[in-house]
Amino acid sequence: MSATSPTSTSATAAQAVARYGYVPFMLIGLNGAGIAITAGGAPKYWLLVILAVAIATTFLVERIIPYDAAWNRDRADSTRDRIHVAVNETLILASVAAIPLLAEMVPTPQLWPHSWPFIAQVLAAILVADLGITVVHLASHKIGVLWRFHAVHHSITRFYGLNGLMKHPLHQTVEMAAGVAPLILIGLLVDVASVLALAVAIQLLLQHSNADYRIGPAKYVLALNEGHRFHHLKWAGIGDVNFGLFTLVWDHLMRTYNYDSTRRFDSTQLGMAAKPDYPTSYLRQMIYPFTHAGGCAPKTATTTADGNAPIPPSDQVSNCL
Repeated sequence: MSATSPTSTSATAAQAVARYGYVPFMLIGLNGAGIAITAGGAPKYWLLVILAVAIATTFLVERIIPYDAAWNRDRADSTRDRIHVAVNETLILASVAAIPLLAEMVPTPQLWPHSWPFIAQVLAAILVADLGITVVHLASHKIGVLWRFHAVHHSITRFYGLNGLMKHPLHQTVEMAAGVAPLILIGLLVDVASVLALAVAIQLLLQHSNADYRIGPAKYVLALNEGHRFHHLKWAGIGDVNFGLFTLVWDHLMRTYNYDSTRRFDSTQLGMAAKPDYPTSYLRQMIYPFTHAGGCAPKTATTTADGNAPIPPSDQVSNCL
């Protein structure tokens, strides 16, 4: 009868904490901290501190409970992805800073629920933004010019936290405009927008995290990595599912939801089947959408009779632009 070593016991305990505590810590703990300090009037740079904690936590958890250990290894893409994050996060911060200027230039009716508790205002903003971003995300898989730019995001061949902001800045701008413009037009407060920006960044980390975490039945409602992996399947027609950023509510309503608990993913199933040679350097990814069609955009998702398990890729028909 062999005794369990203290080291293995500690590792098992750390894995359990990471597996069940990572998502609550990020969604409730860090977003809650952002809401609390903003409501308390703290300087906005504290939100950047919280974001840094979120990124560090994601990197740590990806090493404690990796979904695929190979996805933690650099593929000459880490520097490129950090550039994507820096550029796109700067755009998000700039858009928040521009809200007072936009309000001056375009007078808006004061319909924002200022009297609501601050946390309720943030949750309302998240739900509205989620709808706008989901609709544009869906359109990006249907409309050729949008797919050209969105294809940058679908060129990834490993799933890890920084992939969430691995986007062409023009597409990032269109998505954020769709999510935030309706809010600005009814008088969105800068403080609420600031916390919304933090929530978006945290959500993208969770959604693309290489972490084998557990969220129970919430996986059918929250747009996290377990469901989002299906969106990144590389065959045209299959990845045309699970578009939501924060929730899967809109996917259920639009009948674009798909999930199969028995499916496992690896790098051979990610990327774009029609463009295996898609550029990998940052500068080439910025230029490519202007000079090429960008591969094949998925058609309506093809599923089996039960509406869940995707039909094998060999049975799919590509929709090349």
